[in-house]
Amino acid sequence: MSQVLVASNRGPVSFSLSEDGGLVMRRGGGGLVSGLAGVVGAGPDPGPPRFPGPGRGDPGVLWVCASLGDADRAAARRAPEGRLDLDGHDIGGAAVRMLDVPADTFHRAYNGVANSTLWFVHHLLFDTPRVPHFDARARRDWQSYEAYNAAFADALARDAAPGAKVAIQDYHLSLAPRMLRDRRPDLRIVHFSHTPWAPPDYYRLLPDDIGAQVLHGVLGADHAGFLTGRWAAAFLDCCERFLPGARVDRAAGTVTRAGQATRVGVHGLGVDGDALRRRAAEQDVVERARALRDQVGDRQLIVRIDRTELSKNIVRGLAAYRELLVNHPEWHGRVVHLAFAYPSRYDLSEYREYTAAVQRTAKQITDEFGTPDWDPLVLQVNDDYPRSLAAYRVADVLLVNPIRDGMNLVAKEGPVLSERGCALVLSREAGAAAELSGDALMVNPFDVSQTAETLHRALLMPRERRAERCARLAAAATALPPRRWFAGQLAALD
Repeated sequence: MSQVLVASNRGPVSFSLSEDGGLVMRRGGGGLVSGLAGVVGAGPDPGPPRFPGPGRGDPGVLWVCASLGDADRAAARRAPEGRLDLDGHDIGGAAVRMLDVPADTFHRAYNGVANSTLWFVHHLLFDTPRVPHFDARARRDWQSYEAYNAAFADALARDAAPGAKVAIQDYHLSLAPRMLRDRRPDLRIVHFSHTPWAPPDYYRLLPDDIGAQVLHGVLGADHAGFLTGRWAAAFLDCCERFLPGARVDRAAGTVTRAGQATRVGVHGLGVDGDALRRRAAEQDVVERARALRDQVGDRQLIVRIDRTELSKNIVRGLAAYRELLVNHPEWHGRVVHLAFAYPSRYDLSEYREYTAAVQRTAKQITDEFGTPDWDPLVLQVNDDYPRSLAAYRVADVLLVNPIRDGMNLVAKEGPVLSERGCALVLSREAGAAAELSGDALMVNPFDVSQTAETLHRALLMPRERRAERCARLAAAATALPPRRWFAGQLAALD
């Protein structure tokens, strides 16, 4: 069997420092890690780290990731070439190579380019009268992004056995496929985009040379994967528009440039229903579900679970709930909105301001409608995964209204765990809409009034009909679990 290497910004483990200065290892966070860790069998507690001697071309899986903080960098420096052996910790013989990228380089690549530029482009988030603003500082950040991608390409080239398969993940590493191809033409490379892809008229906000470099970088892969046909088509459109000499064959799904053909494919990502249900049946989740039922009583419960990410559209969702209460006072005292809004990317001022806006809007709703015996809105900002699973279990309505989203697994996890059958109110701009629109209640995420009325319809939906639709949503959500999603990408390399 071919060796498989996985490359991503965030890895399957992370480190913190204990009181005595020792390193404590825990499973890494983030949706991408959750999906990929399920593929290679990462358990919730990797146990203490082991630091093996350096090796090259070992069989099994090698996961290459970045050091995200001082403790990660300390672990990387302690291990030979940053390589941590996780054999015996539920990753089936895999190892992790944690790259000791200089902190300044990482910050500029991650915050300056990946999260402030590429994420904003693909999610159409720029406030264009003011940003983007590509000046000398932006060029310095871009040089760090190039150096960051080169560090990954160097590590992958060093560790890969002849003919190995390499799965490079997401917008943080859009240059790495081409860099790795130049270093190791024998390798079979797939790049997968977990975000949407911007249409050409928005993608052209990028400086011409940078936009071309990103496309050229992805085309270093043998196969470029996307979550939906819509995002794949946008990528082909950009290649056709911005890469002179590129030949786009839409029927074959290929882009050929400079003698190399890259196949473009769609690989929808679902959830592992069995694993999710097992986790939701554990005692910590059961206790939180009981507490939520006690808190809500016999009222209906509208749930949303998001990071305070600009694209998640939390403020408009709260505004829609307020309009529901204004236009339909019959729901006063009969419904509670439970909003989990976990802080995200606090290094960026836009995200700090957005989190504050979420909190202000929530307070306004509580002040306007709350009574001594009814809290219309409960906002939770502390990340608590068991509590999120508990909320899925008891929700009557699940609100997922992003302005743009690569897939959105919340829309899939909720119906899988719903105990009585929840109604799903879903944005048409979520990638999940391609699979779930038949049984979800679809909304334009910018239309607050429509979203308010759709919440009203969801609350009025008969319990039996809600359960039937939820069952079909759960079946669609589990049709492509992470193992099949990842296996499809590797199979495309054959």
